[in-house]
Amino acid sequence: MLTKRIIPCLDIKDGRTVKGVNFINLIDAGDPVVLAKEYAEKGADELVFLDISATLEGRKTTLEMVLKVAEQVNIPFTVGGGISSIKDVDSLLKSGADKVSINSSAIKRPELINELSAKFGSQCVVVAIDAKQIDGQWMVHLAGGSIPTELNLFNWAKEVEMRGAGEILFTSMDHDGTKDGFANEALSRLSTELHIPIIASGGAGTIQHFVDTFQIGKSDAALAASVFHFGEIKIHELKENLRKNNINVRL
Repeated sequence: MLTKRIIPCLDIKDGRTVKGVNFINLIDAGDPVVLAKEYAEKGADELVFLDISATLEGRKTTLEMVLKVAEQVNIPFTVGGGISSIKDVDSLLKSGADKVSINSSAIKRPELINELSAKFGSQCVVVAIDAKQIDGQWMVHLAGGSIPTELNLFNWAKEVEMRGAGEILFTSMDHDGTKDGFANEALSRLSTELHIPIIASGGAGTIQHFVDTFQIGKSDAALAASVFHFGEIKIHELKENLRKNNINVRL
């Protein structure tokens, strides 16, 4: 049985970790380098580091911060935000990142997925998909969830897999920051229809929500932010509870 992963997410804006609800109303959650080191020491399996305003502001993810994070952690970490070329990815991987996450750039130019997978290997390429329900359909959004597209979540996810992505990070914009649980119905469908790992994001509020996304949503990993940043859920306690529910995790 494959080990399920717990992944704290550090959303970065202006050099600080921030967290909001439904992608808005951001509040400060601390120094990303300090938080990253703390999570690595407390049992996180991986980290995701997203410069959430890089695409909107038309700039690249800060390499200096990536270097600092790489110096402090001994677990894999993924970096996203403003990535649009092989050169961008090369710089991030050389700065210490293990994987990159692309979102808006993949929607605008899907061939980028093929190019990055061919150059660096699919294991390095995570495609993030932000989607919300509109008239009963899961529709993909870009630029930090601020711009709707006509892409259907499930069709886009299949194309992403076909083009060589190694993982999909699916964030339900409807659930983001609400602490009401993950979008397990959509996650289960993604996990069933695709053959690459699916990371659940958006909605974590309790330990039971993590249990549910692994058991009901069939997720391969669960990502969360505020419940970890503000100490509402301790990673070691979470993993012990997952083990009690016969979910295989690394302690």
